[in-house]
Amino acid sequence: MQFIKKTKTVCPECLKVLDATIFEEANKVYIRKSCPEHGFFKELYWSDYEQYLRAEKLRCEGKGLNNPRTKTVKGCPFDCGICPEHKSHTVLAIIDVTNRCNLKCPVCFANAAEAGYVYEPTQKEIVAMLKNLRQNDPVPAVALQFSGGEPTIRNDLSDLIRKAKELGFHHVEVNTNGVRLAQSVDYCRQLKDAGTSTIYLQFDGLTPDVYTSIRGVDLLETKLKAIENCRSAGIESIVLVVTLVKGVNDSQLGDIIGFAVQNFDIIRCINVQPVSLCGRLPQQEREKMRITIPDFMELVEKQTGGKIKISDFLPVPTVVPISRAVGTLNEKQFVEFTAHPHCGMATYLFVENGTVIPITRYVNIEKFLETMKKVNEDATKGNKTKAKLRLIGALKDVKFNFLRKYVFRVLKEGSYKALGDLQRKTILLSAMHFMDPYNFDLERVQQCVIHYAIPDGRIVPFCTMNSIHRPEIERHFGVPLKEWKSKHKVEITQPC
Repeated sequence: MQFIKKTKTVCPECLKVLDATIFEEANKVYIRKSCPEHGFFKELYWSDYEQYLRAEKLRCEGKGLNNPRTKTVKGCPFDCGICPEHKSHTVLAIIDVTNRCNLKCPVCFANAAEAGYVYEPTQKEIVAMLKNLRQNDPVPAVALQFSGGEPTIRNDLSDLIRKAKELGFHHVEVNTNGVRLAQSVDYCRQLKDAGTSTIYLQFDGLTPDVYTSIRGVDLLETKLKAIENCRSAGIESIVLVVTLVKGVNDSQLGDIIGFAVQNFDIIRCINVQPVSLCGRLPQQEREKMRITIPDFMELVEKQTGGKIKISDFLPVPTVVPISRAVGTLNEKQFVEFTAHPHCGMATYLFVENGTVIPITRYVNIEKFLETMKKVNEDATKGNKTKAKLRLIGALKDVKFNFLRKYVFRVLKEGSYKALGDLQRKTILLSAMHFMDPYNFDLERVQQCVIHYAIPDGRIVPFCTMNSIHRPEIERHFGVPLKEWKSKHKVEITQPC
């Protein structure tokens, strides 16, 4: 056993803040903690120590917000809002527009039937949340996800999308199970015309049994129809969102990548989310179910026959030196992906003749990032001419002429359009491992870049929202199920 570091965590039963140790054992990384009332817990953190260290080397610290919304009173993670202890600004904002849904998925953490309340902010409340997110200083939120529950249950979703675009959100995506999209091309067209940038489509696999296990019903044909309807409606960006469950769909990652390649005209990303473990589970049960980011990377390498290797994946903050260099040159601060290095790993894939080629085959990432750091240093010292020359020189580390053209535009302009044009030439393959109370690490919380806006003006990091704060928020702002049903005369699983 090898000590790595100390951190803070929570008891998975009483949520009391505890001291924790992160350590290596048999080339795996664990977190351990002890609650005076509920005893000792040892949980797998990352399943490969070498990959843990590789990700750690690319850590980039953020500076947080100049205008936190709450004060430090109880301490992390109970002052979420965002409090002064938070170290990253909002990269992706989320607004749950309802917790009603037209499905009853066993793995869901945000549905009215489970909560006992209907949480459905009014348009006025949602507009206030949008404005609040746009007031973030020094970087207003520019990317937004409308989520739930199932957001397409709301018949005013298109109005909300339009308002978000009006208020300055460049990227607006809809997180959906695809049921309503599969029912109507016209509805897909409505979302597109309103300004939807991306459909964030729940997509767990390519066989009926996967959906029966994870969602409680066979949804394969529904997913395929939703994709086809989006294509017919002219939507050009779909993210396939895979909830990864060991022994259920972990054998299908290669097939899902192949499916994305076949539908490269519309699929822009595969985002894999290893399932979070909720409720009281014995350690042996957790060990059977736990799957981590290194497991995901290893599965991808095996299932693609080595076309995508473990070494092709890089942690989220890898791109921070680029945004800082471009921002300093343009005298503007851009969004910085200063997430904790162990929150997520990703790679870009190019599609050539029906096969995938990771971006790492074309770019010397290490040299490119070192150059970006020097560009930032030169520009910070006021030597912009030298910085621009370095910037142009960095292109020598990009081997592919086609890619060089798009990378240069991103570096030169730093615009959402330039980045979007590059994204449309690739497939982003990523894994984000959201925490649960068993593997909870407050250091990760403080660097979270995915934030929920709620009606009282708070902005809450993703993992604390879903592990700690959601029940209290939905009780406070929600309406009890019986009362809601009586008032609206419809089931919670049906559109109004």
